[in-house]
Amino acid sequence: MTSYTAFRVERNEDKTYSRSVVELDSSDLPEGEVTIEVHYSSLNYKDALSATGSPGVTRNFPHTPGIDAAGVVLASDDDGFAVGDEVIAIGFDLGMGTSGGYGQQIRVPAGWVVRRPTGLSLRDAMILGTAGFTAALCVHKLEQAGMTPASGPVLVTGASGGVGSVAVMLLAKLGYEVAAVTGKPEAQDLLRRIGATEFLTREEATQGTDRPMLKERWGGVVDTVGGDILFNGLKSLRYGCSLAACGLVASPLLPGASVLPFILRNVNLLGVDSVQLPLDDKRLIWEKLAGAWVLPELEALATPITLDTLSEHLDKILAGQMVGRGLVVIKD
Repeated sequence: MTSYTAFRVERNEDKTYSRSVVELDSSDLPEGEVTIEVHYSSLNYKDALSATGSPGVTRNFPHTPGIDAAGVVLASDDDGFAVGDEVIAIGFDLGMGTSGGYGQQIRVPAGWVVRRPTGLSLRDAMILGTAGFTAALCVHKLEQAGMTPASGPVLVTGASGGVGSVAVMLLAKLGYEVAAVTGKPEAQDLLRRIGATEFLTREEATQGTDRPMLKERWGGVVDTVGGDILFNGLKSLRYGCSLAACGLVASPLLPGASVLPFILRNVNLLGVDSVQLPLDDKRLIWEKLAGAWVLPELEALATPITLDTLSEHLDKILAGQMVGRGLVVIKD
């Protein structure tokens, strides 16, 4: 295949950005050992930032976004992969400075690629995508820090979003009692179906921000938003429990933060990053999601998207209007 279709973002002379579906030539793909025919990608908040010219994500245009890709190896200069292998690539520089999964082909370093584990289809891998992978990584780190269902209910903030919805589903599968924070009342029915048993509004989740400590309540927290809600989560952890932080959609700051929850309740703040996570660690999480943590109900979270409808969904996720996971179907 010498040419392929891709969703392309261009920077205009007036510093605005335009998006279109175009034909590109395979010879223009970047350097890398593995060329992949992309079957599925996914929609993440970072993809929308890339598509709107956020310099913290993408600096050089024209550009093909898509920080996730799953498909079949077309060519390989690495002994670890053969033509026809089904593979997954997320994170590192994919879709940021390197042409990403919103095209029918990508070419990437072999060190960015894992084989699709048995038990997880390419489609389900991209319903999960970076967001679902990050949710699983949060739960993994919380359990490594000692969290069990006996620790108490687990709070998930931004629960109707990509990370949050998968976290709710996974925690419920593992036997946890899940409380969900969402600003979308219409999302409660979905969240209840996938395992949430308690709901908090954003306003309720930010009550008491002026207090140095709050009543002990949570056996763990998966926080996707940052800011006051994150620190309130820390202040209301039970003794010795942990919060996994992976997002900043509300704020990258911790206003009013103090050391009191740490030194009085022995709690932990765990940072979670899926971008530069070493490949062996990524492989471990994918294997868990294909095995003991497999989620057969993933389709309930999926909104299928094509390259032709992608632009409108990028705008929706920026506006906070997406619920669940956007599955970008390149080749079904």
